[in-house]
Amino acid sequence: MKLYLIPTPIGNLGDITLRAIRILKEVDVILAEDTRTSSVLLQHYDIKKPLWKYHMHNEHQVLDNLIAELHLGKVMALITDAGTPAISDPGFLLVRACLQNGIAVECLPGATAFVPALVNSGFPINRFVYEGFLPPKKGRMTLLNQLKEEERAIVFYESPHRLAKTLTELQTYFGADREVCVCRELSKKFEEHKIGSLLEIANYYTQHPPKGEIVIVLKGKA
Repeated sequence: MKLYLIPTPIGNLGDITLRAIRILKEVDVILAEDTRTSSVLLQHYDIKKPLWKYHMHNEHQVLDNLIAELHLGKVMALITDAGTPAISDPGFLLVRACLQNGIAVECLPGATAFVPALVNSGFPINRFVYEGFLPPKKGRMTLLNQLKEEERAIVFYESPHRLAKTLTELQTYFGADREVCVCRELSKKFEEHKIGSLLEIANYYTQHPPKGEIVIVLKGKA
């Protein structure tokens, strides 16, 4: 009995390790956030294993059953739509339950969006803070107030339709002149990196509404 956490490509299907492919072909069951999305990757690499749904809307309901199946000796792999499971994706509850029940857990190294975004920013990144998606309402102001004196680079994830609004909001807490790097569609055909002040980049995306996955890297306070 064992659970593998398998990072999957964030865009380019070639960004998966040989070991990840081998393990996906060996496990008994693959847990997928969206079976339709995951099927594209699995078909590309001729991986034919049972796909079970595991996502943020059902993780509490299926948790006990998954632990019971693992105790029966099954070996499972958890994948998400893109990147490493449990980083702004489902996975934490299952990992914790496995550890509490004596079930081995192994996370493979692999793709995740914030690392290339940090490197591409050109900001000092020997130390950084990962915040993921900001709270939509409750706690948002409190969190941003806590971060406004942060001297380390700060990483946020954001949806494309909220990007310009969020960049404008960040100016209230960090100042219009604070440098920011917005990375869009990492590893994909239309990969884009925009670096400048919060004011400049907010104005750019107000005039050019973006599409795709977004990572915001905010330079730390000088």
